[in-house]
Amino acid sequence: MNSTKKSAIVTGGGSGVGRAVALELLQRDYQVVLAGRRLEKLQETVQEAGSSGVNATPIVTDVSDPQSVESLFAGTQEKFGRLDVLFNNAGSNIAISPLEDVSVEDWDSLLRVNLSGVFWCIQQAFRIMKAQIPGGGRIINNGSISAHVPRPHAAAYNATKHGVTGLTKSASLEGRKYNIACGQIDIGNAKTNMTADLEVGRIQADGSSAVEPSIDVEHVARAVAYMADLPLDANVQFMTIMATEMPYVGRG
Repeated sequence: MNSTKKSAIVTGGGSGVGRAVALELLQRDYQVVLAGRRLEKLQETVQEAGSSGVNATPIVTDVSDPQSVESLFAGTQEKFGRLDVLFNNAGSNIAISPLEDVSVEDWDSLLRVNLSGVFWCIQQAFRIMKAQIPGGGRIINNGSISAHVPRPHAAAYNATKHGVTGLTKSASLEGRKYNIACGQIDIGNAKTNMTADLEVGRIQADGSSAVEPSIDVEHVARAVAYMADLPLDANVQFMTIMATEMPYVGRG
């Protein structure tokens, strides 16, 4: 354990936003636990980090499984002795579909990853952050533009992200007396492997399809790092970072 470095967990650290944030934190001299379902993708993140990858620890984790989440946090505490930052980023989606056609299986699986997984990670983070000395820490949840303004034919995803907003508010409230700060970043159209459809067209509120502008995921990584670097007496409660010209305000 190196007590001079801050420790962080990044869920979904093997790709997309999670990988970009993990790399940014590693560059800022954090010790980072990379959590994700596929070890090979986590190892790719470590390799991409270059020399700072020595401070990265991959731990295979399925956030939809509370026992797997418990093992992740126990392993982090065992290795670093404390937890300073949790970036709750792991998430999933299903094919766009009218809400009346969403299957029970798709609804349950999406809720388990996008909402229950966030809750279980917050629970484990609270238990560590309350008990460690000095106490406290920071939790940053990855919400979405869809946590505020939904896209059509994405009722299940929209519902999970609205739920994340509720968890962020509850964790922020309950964390006050323990010096645990909780905030949320809502991202609009960052270029990742999950947003390839931006270049071919996304369904709009009027039923048409349109190509939407996007931003480099590095902007998101720097925004999350800014939130993480704040002293615990300051908190970004909600931050929205998005492509300036994307259809969000007045989405329809």
